Amino acid sequence: MATTSPLLSQLSSRRDGRHLGVALLVIATAQLMVVLDATIVNVALPHIQTALGFSGSGLEWVVNIYALVLGGLLLLGGRVGDQLGRRRMFVTGLLLFSAASLAGGLATSQAWLLAARAVQGAGGAIVAPAALALIATTFPEGPPRNRAMGVYSGMSVAGGAIGLLAGGLLVSYASWRWVLFVNVPIGIAAAVAALFVLPVTARRPGRFDLAGAITGTGGVAAIVYGLSNAATSPNGTSHWTDAKVLAALIGGAVLLAAFSLIEARSPHALMPVRLLRNRNRAGAILIMLGVGTMASGVFFFITLFVQDLWGYSALRAGLAFLPLTGTLLAGTVAAVRLVPRIGERPLLMAGAVVSGGGLYWLSRMTEHASYASGLLGPSLVTGAGLGLMFVPLSLLALARVDDADSGVASSLLNAGRQVGAAIGLAVLGTVAWTVVADGTRAHAVYQHAMVAGFDRAFGVAAGIALLILVAAIGLVKRGD
Repeated sequence: MATTSPLLSQLSSRRDGRHLGVALLVIATAQLMVVLDATIVNVALPHIQTALGFSGSGLEWVVNIYALVLGGLLLLGGRVGDQLGRRRMFVTGLLLFSAASLAGGLATSQAWLLAARAVQGAGGAIVAPAALALIATTFPEGPPRNRAMGVYSGMSVAGGAIGLLAGGLLVSYASWRWVLFVNVPIGIAAAVAALFVLPVTARRPGRFDLAGAITGTGGVAAIVYGLSNAATSPNGTSHWTDAKVLAALIGGAVLLAAFSLIEARSPHALMPVRLLRNRNRAGAILIMLGVGTMASGVFFFITLFVQDLWGYSALRAGLAFLPLTGTLLAGTVAAVRLVPRIGERPLLMAGAVVSGGGLYWLSRMTEHASYASGLLGPSLVTGAGLGLMFVPLSLLALARVDDADSGVASSLLNAGRQVGAAIGLAVLGTVAWTVVADGTRAHAVYQHAMVAGFDRAFGVAAGIALLILVAAIGLVKRGD
């Protein structure tokens, strides 16, 4: 029987390590692009409004249309990757995303830009579940997969802050169009590299669940649309009772109920019900809703706080997030090292407690605080807590999933984060602006009323962290 020499075995191992390292770089870059584009345009909005003549209410759709399409198509994107091959769809999604970014950067009208942003969302909905599923199928279980999940999670959680910083730099030193153009060379390079370093995944032919695709995609999209438009505006006007908001939320609930019935009976289900019978996986998706809510509140209200109350420029606001981003990444690194030793459940509990403490600390800020005395400490603590949770959530969502279902399992986790972010902006926005409006009517100084509103929102987010702690204790089993 032939034996392999130790030298050849060592060289092969090194080649495999380099190959996996490049594969991880490609996957992480793609995920960073998808997450980053949810925030990179934020700091460019005033320039976009001037260039293309958006109204105030129309301008918010430059952000919302991306989130709406991305969130609505995630389930479909995950199943398409499972059926047609994940590497194939990963590359397709990247090229679609890059083409839409180029088109958006060249936009000369409002409709043109909004259409390009919608197509970006569609590309992201293909890339995101394929990226997470490719980690599960490319990296061996154990430390290699844990490290890969750590890098992936780091890009996922830091993408929002990196987007604000990158957007500030590009708007300050180039133009608003470059917040879109920047994706083109990166996306094309990642797509080409993927063809060489990512494994070919088998196609799984079968009947496509058209009824499930329509009801599931439509239901998630309607819920995200309704929640995104429900948030109380800065003048204190509540939109929860608007006809379009109510219609979207009720319609979304009806469609998701129909989706559940269809999936329970379909032999070719878009989302196999068996995936949610695993308590750990169901718990991870529920917890991700809460994490998405907290994270969206942190980025949104801190951005407004430093710009509207402290007068920061877009670039300086982006730089203000660097310490938070650093502890987010440090938290993911710590989670990678700790999860083999203590398991996912203790990390989720610790992350909930630490992030909740940081959010409560944020809720004590006043308008007289400085960055060093009022914001730096609590943002560091909050970032560390959030960072501890993403790796265990990803591992729980993909644990014991058949290869054929890993795409849809990852899309469920991503959809939970998107819906959670929409819930966060709607609910926390309502809390904050209601307090601002009440304080202004009570003849409080507007700045004081705004701080009170933001503090109340951070306090509610701290309460959500407490609910996450309860969910981690009650839903996630020990030792799994």
